[in-house]
Amino acid sequence: MIGPPSALIVIVQPMLIAFALAVALVPLCRILSIRLDVVARPRADRWHRSVVPLLGGVAIGLSMVITGLLSGLGTSLPVILFTSLAMFITGLVDDILLLRPASKLVSQIAIAAALVYFGFRLHWVESRLLDSALTMVWVVGLTNAFNLLDNMDGLCAGVALIVAVMLLAGLWTGVTRESAAPEMIFLSILAGAAAGFLVFNFPPASIFMGDSGALLFGFALAALTLGQEGVRGSRSDVLSVIAGPAFVLLIPIFDTTLVTVARLLSGRSPARGGRDHSSHRLVAIGLSERDAVLVLWGLASIGGMIGLLLRNFSAAWSMPVGGLFLLGMGVFAVYLVRVRVYEDVPAAAPASFTLLQTNYVNKRRVVEVIVDVTLSFASYYWATSIVFNDPEAYLRNADVFYQSLPVIMATQLIGFFALGMYRGLWRAFVAADTMRIVEAIAIGTLMAQVILFVYYGTFPISWLVVAIQAVMLVAAVVASRLIGRAFPPD
Repeated sequence: MIGPPSALIVIVQPMLIAFALAVALVPLCRILSIRLDVVARPRADRWHRSVVPLLGGVAIGLSMVITGLLSGLGTSLPVILFTSLAMFITGLVDDILLLRPASKLVSQIAIAAALVYFGFRLHWVESRLLDSALTMVWVVGLTNAFNLLDNMDGLCAGVALIVAVMLLAGLWTGVTRESAAPEMIFLSILAGAAAGFLVFNFPPASIFMGDSGALLFGFALAALTLGQEGVRGSRSDVLSVIAGPAFVLLIPIFDTTLVTVARLLSGRSPARGGRDHSSHRLVAIGLSERDAVLVLWGLASIGGMIGLLLRNFSAAWSMPVGGLFLLGMGVFAVYLVRVRVYEDVPAAAPASFTLLQTNYVNKRRVVEVIVDVTLSFASYYWATSIVFNDPEAYLRNADVFYQSLPVIMATQLIGFFALGMYRGLWRAFVAADTMRIVEAIAIGTLMAQVILFVYYGTFPISWLVVAIQAVMLVAAVVASRLIGRAFPPD
């Protein structure tokens, strides 16, 4: 079924408004970026060779917010709109102040947790607990994948435009005459903002989007692949639910995976920056910068079209097509990995290789964030299991558990961050740090209870669960820091 003209107008109008706003705002942001000296300077591990303004993402973010509010998304899709705004602000702060990796990760996890809290999930597996965890990994992973993809003029903005259009096309089937879905309007806004920015970012770029734009695109597009309870697509099989969005978002996933594997194989840290992305490897084999970007745009388009086939047509023939494309991408990846791109950056000695060998402090902090969020999740789950050990009691408490889980995880990380557990130079864990951990967990626990009280009008979590979870988390975090003493900096 093809959508009616009235729905087409509802979709195209915000796209044109966002495009016009971006085109008008990018030159102003370029002037502001130069005056504030927020620019990207040439570095050995970066592609550009001149000073380039870095606040293009501000034009993208403002276009999104203004057009979104004008289109009514503040009331029809408030969670995704305002969490996307929060991610944009995180990226903007990083562009201006250079946040530590751990600080960015804490913010990303907290914002992703907000999506889960309000019921947005992947719906990939039956287990609500596992699906919530996968959702946060999916959102945070794609947010950073788009940030990594922003490594050559026009690449990230172009892929974001293609992904937005493909996701929009996937939702277009079955549109009613009266109106288009809010998700479609948001996708049209993102497409318009990306296209407007691309006018100035296509090689040679006169401005970069920075983390504010890349994180915004990655987060918003990942969030728009999620669904709420009772809001699903036309097919419920695993193929369409998982493979559809994965194909549409294939290029960010492909590039991140390629870089990670290539760096591991060459004895480098995956977290170390460099000119070894898929786009750089295409240039290394003789393509021009523009041709390399166009090749990846083409692959993104093919992946998106296959994603549409998997979503809307019979698996009997769409699955073989997808399988052949994946096989081709696998061969392409093997070819790109063999391209030599590391001559200008000495490799680390294989014998001493470790994922934390470069910028040790920052990488250790990132590991600590991941460990802490895992411990927060595990301690709350086990505390709930201990108190509600009867299956019927556990089921009665299930809605409260799943609703409060993202709040518990996010506020606990915020508590750790507020008490400075991810700041400063690395040093061995000492006894005095135990009190800081206790204080951080107390702050996180109090914040969670206040938020839940405001939402429910009462304290929904058993205070016995709260107490047991806090004690378990203190013990687990202290133990993790003590274990960390066995791995001192080189």
